[in-house]
Amino acid sequence: MEGVKNLLVGFTKDDDRTSCAVAYGLALAQEAGAHVTIQGVSSKIVVAQPIASSVAQGLVADDNRRRLALAEAAAEAARRDAAAKGVPCVAQTVQMRLTDAAAVFGRQARLHDLTIMDRPSDLLSFPRALLEEALFASGRPAIVLPEGRTDFRLEHVMVAWDGSARAARALNEAMPFLRAAESVSLVAASEKGKDEAIPGSEIAPHLARHGIEATLVDLPVGAGGAAETLRQQAQVRRTDLIVMGAFVHSWWRQVTLGGVTEDFLENPPAPLFLSH
Repeated sequence: MEGVKNLLVGFTKDDDRTSCAVAYGLALAQEAGAHVTIQGVSSKIVVAQPIASSVAQGLVADDNRRRLALAEAAAEAARRDAAAKGVPCVAQTVQMRLTDAAAVFGRQARLHDLTIMDRPSDLLSFPRALLEEALFASGRPAIVLPEGRTDFRLEHVMVAWDGSARAARALNEAMPFLRAAESVSLVAASEKGKDEAIPGSEIAPHLARHGIEATLVDLPVGAGGAAETLRQQAQVRRTDLIVMGAFVHSWWRQVTLGGVTEDFLENPPAPLFLSH
């Protein structure tokens, strides 16, 4: 798979849940012949010493050590899995305060072709901050995985196309995946009764010149809105990857989120290839 040779897999380990991103990233790296950097990130809780008792400070320090140990154990397990699969891998862990960890993770993402992460469980969460920094501060795309998705496959890839600059960038950055897919659909959800050509018709020749024959699908937006219309299409086509421009802005920069992207991040029907 040309153009996918250096992957960053990021995960947080503040509890006992297993990261799907590690298994998916290693499977993708094995398929693409890529190198993987496994980055375990643990949030560091800091208390103000003047107002915290020594007992409270000790409890916080113990909890920080516990969560860092979980991240280190998970990173080491990932390194062993990579070695068993013959995937070149560097596994490392960091523990920092939220803003510092997000900034470091964003800088790390710039040094790779692609970042792979689990779906953040909450809008105002540590994993969400890392994902947003990877998307908005790196200039690189990211794949976000639904819960439980560990296997990498590309039988069908769906491009959510709206003709925007974000969608165009996502499509081009996903070219290695589109070329490798068995089938590709270019799906646009348009307002009911709107009489116009399929938005994807103008980009289809671009894909064809790259050797990609895409099926163009123009769908009227249903009662559930564009997100639900695209979700149903993804499920009907048993989609393995959804390519879309990320209309998302950081919650800690206090900017409103885009509807379709936010809906898909909350409950992804398939792995999401996001670009901004």
